Amino acid sequence: MASSTVTPPRPDRPARPNLAFRHLRGHRSPAEFAALVRRAAREIGECVSCDARYIGRVEAGEIRCPNYAYERVFLHMFPGRTLSDLGFAPRASVRGRGARTPEDAPCTHTTRPERTTSDERNTGETRETGGAHQPYDTQDPYDKYHDHEESDVLRRAFMTGGGATMAAATLGPLGLAHDASAARPVRRAGTSEAGALEEAVRRIRLLDDRHGADGLYRRAAAPLRAAYALLDAGTTRQTTADRLHSGAGELAISVGWLAHDSGRFDDARSHYAEALATARVTGDQGLEAHAFCNTAFLARDAGRPREAVRAAQAAQRVARPLGSPRLMSLLALREAGGWAGLADRTGCEQALVRAQALYDRGPCDSDPEWMSFYGEAELEGLEAQCWSTLGDWPRAARHAKRAADLQDPHFSRNIALYTAELADDLARGGLPDEAAVAGMRVLDLLDQVQSSRIQTMLAGTARVLLPHRRAGGVSTFLERHASTPRMV
Repeated sequence: MASSTVTPPRPDRPARPNLAFRHLRGHRSPAEFAALVRRAAREIGECVSCDARYIGRVEAGEIRCPNYAYERVFLHMFPGRTLSDLGFAPRASVRGRGARTPEDAPCTHTTRPERTTSDERNTGETRETGGAHQPYDTQDPYDKYHDHEESDVLRRAFMTGGGATMAAATLGPLGLAHDASAARPVRRAGTSEAGALEEAVRRIRLLDDRHGADGLYRRAAAPLRAAYALLDAGTTRQTTADRLHSGAGELAISVGWLAHDSGRFDDARSHYAEALATARVTGDQGLEAHAFCNTAFLARDAGRPREAVRAAQAAQRVARPLGSPRLMSLLALREAGGWAGLADRTGCEQALVRAQALYDRGPCDSDPEWMSFYGEAELEGLEAQCWSTLGDWPRAARHAKRAADLQDPHFSRNIALYTAELADDLARGGLPDEAAVAGMRVLDLLDQVQSSRIQTMLAGTARVLLPHRRAGGVSTFLERHASTPRMV
């Protein structure tokens, strides 16, 4: 059994804010800046799952020195600057790190670090797992850890990346829960477990954005069981307990979304209800608003539009004090979708106008990190769905086309979704040739994206186009669609 190297404790001291990094962010919101970081990473072949929370941790000084993957990305974004220029501490001065030269920086997964965790023993040690597989340093150099195998498995679970096949493999290690009821007793959870849980949520979202839900849902159930096992284990700090509850609730929503997007509506409803209960227990308004938001979306898709309206309105009541116009905009769109399902054009239009006005107020620091997907493309896409439900095919097609054109290439699933919406609107609007062209673009994306929702939409489009199968483009699309493997 490996032993942990314990360094002498040092007195706690508050983190020093990284003002230089905050200055570089400028007028952009943390979510917008995180999107720029992800884009820069793709330009140099790195894989990081940067989000608003990570940017906030850097600016708060919690991350004194980034790992090597982030270092390469930041130096690519700001040529000619050093880590010190960006407000970071020298790598050699960060406790637990060796003073490696850039040539020594690892580019691939290295051997796993010594296992330490929890709030109960203070080592002050930070670890470097290195390479693009470690999205960021999840540990505070002044936190307290001890040897604990469960938390180490959880921490490592989502640290790999890659294509669709790797996406499924990424979830594999969280067979942490060989089972939550394993004979081995679970010790108290600490900040490292909370950080690993938050990272699990980010990785699921990132993988869903790229590959869709179908290949991820079953494997994501294990980390969710592990998350609630951590809650049951308890913790010694209230702040850590709050993070664990929030993380578990967000993970329940993420797993619920994977069920939702892959057509498992009953499972999704159960996961969203679990998240809502977790939010109510802890008085977490942000989590409650998120759970109601997804519940409204699910109700719309499940053919319960009145429930969608009620859930969206409940979300808006909870979210109003949070001070995020972009969140209120998204919730207004959820309400609009419900009104469209009730064939209430006036109610739908009023909600859409409200959503646009709120969106136009711009981003702010109060925007939740899970809303990184919500930009102009998503707004256009959700409005397209409203007009499609109301049967206004030309208007729906215009918005769907704008959504597909505006979408960040990072969100492969959403590009496929908006393009499938466009194909269906064109087909139902009497433009079969244009619909077939859009449908072919969706089929091209299905090598990367696995989503029952998109495949169901495309199957509906194919049925609408059957009477036009004599047209050359339509015939080619129908033949290729018929030969495309279906998800099981």
